[in-house]
Amino acid sequence: MKSLYFRLVLTFIGIVIISGTLGFLLANEYYQQNLRTYNEQKITRIGTEIISLYEKRSALDLQGFMTHVANLNFQLYMVDEQGKGTEFGAPFRDYEINPDVLPKVLSGEIYRGISEEQHGLFVTGFFENTLKNSIGLPLEENGKKYALFVRPNIEQQFGEVHILFAFLLAAMLFISMILILVFTRYLVKPIKTLTRATKKLAEGDYEIQLDITRRDEIGYLAANFTQMTQSLKQLDDMRQEFVSNVSHEIQSPLTSIQGFSQAIRSGGVTREQQEEYLTIIEEESKRLSSLSKQLLTLASLDKETSLYEPTVYQLDEQIRQVLLMLEIQWQKKRLQIDLDLPETLVYADKALLNQVWINLLANSIKFTDSGGSIRIEIRQDTDIEVSLTDTGIGISENELTHIFDRFYKGDKSRNRTETGSGLGLAIVRRIIQIVGGSLHIESEQGEGTRVTVKLPTALPVSLDRPDKRG
Repeated sequence: MKSLYFRLVLTFIGIVIISGTLGFLLANEYYQQNLRTYNEQKITRIGTEIISLYEKRSALDLQGFMTHVANLNFQLYMVDEQGKGTEFGAPFRDYEINPDVLPKVLSGEIYRGISEEQHGLFVTGFFENTLKNSIGLPLEENGKKYALFVRPNIEQQFGEVHILFAFLLAAMLFISMILILVFTRYLVKPIKTLTRATKKLAEGDYEIQLDITRRDEIGYLAANFTQMTQSLKQLDDMRQEFVSNVSHEIQSPLTSIQGFSQAIRSGGVTREQQEEYLTIIEEESKRLSSLSKQLLTLASLDKETSLYEPTVYQLDEQIRQVLLMLEIQWQKKRLQIDLDLPETLVYADKALLNQVWINLLANSIKFTDSGGSIRIEIRQDTDIEVSLTDTGIGISENELTHIFDRFYKGDKSRNRTETGSGLGLAIVRRIIQIVGGSLHIESEQGEGTRVTVKLPTALPVSLDRPDKRG
């Protein structure tokens, strides 16, 4: 398997090669379209100046003059009417030329071999050291006609430049390779760090430190990864706490049931004690049954809307039915119940909201002293608002932040005189979230508590716009 580092190195090298090739092709096109003609014109002008200079100094020896010109980094090849050629300066690599060229030059025409002949598709044709790649000019001396072929000696004129450019190109490639290797490692390093972090996270190690100060995509990725790690750690802590709480809630009644059943079987208790023990066993069994039902309810609610089946029904009538169901409990404590429940239609899951009112009313009854009062009212504006106010013992400011935590009971010692499981308000909040409403609790210790539930007012079209005819 090729590593990311290896792939990036290959990618950068490929970019260098491709960009170099494209640059060469663009330079070649520019040479073919512009510099080739310009170069030919320049050599033609130089050749014309050479002939003009000689003609003005006709007393000069032709051979000597051409030798001096060749020493100025030119390659010259002079052919007489008999076809005999004489070279001056560095020799040509190839002297082959079209037979029709020589008569034309001798007759006064100019041979433009640089543009007229094919020297390859690339700019390298400029360096082709052949007679074809030259300019042919007519020359006359003492009535004798010559054809003078001229081209610059590229090796002599640009030899040092060739070496310089070759060194520059080699240095650029070498330095580019080094920089690619170094900076690719720099780019891959944070990704390798993230890879190691994911392995640690998969092994359950949440103590991961990443550089989140970077302001690029890697920095954002590291920040999001750190946030995800913290969320997973929090989720794992909640899972462990949940298992611990469930174990504690189940173990306590089981211990009571086991202890009292053993006492009864031993036969060392009176009839009255047996009845008392059996009552405790029955209550603890009910506690276990209630706990299992609540855990199943929470598990179902956590699967979102699979159990959500909304219908239109009268909310005020539902709350009255819940009060009748709990009548024995609030009458036992002689509580005053004040109701302000105008007729109200709601579109929600009736069974789920029924659990909400049972839990909230049961808590108010449970934590309100004998002779206290509970007021329930419904207000409808943009939302349906149900408020439940009691004169109970209230909730401290510190406990208000934890009352929706699962298994939280408001007493760290988990006093077994309380019959609740600490799941009721967690279930209430989850149901309200599924319904699309909100839940708010205000309380002052020793003064009482006010619970406000807001529900959406959206109804099916058939009920929201009743037929007004007749």
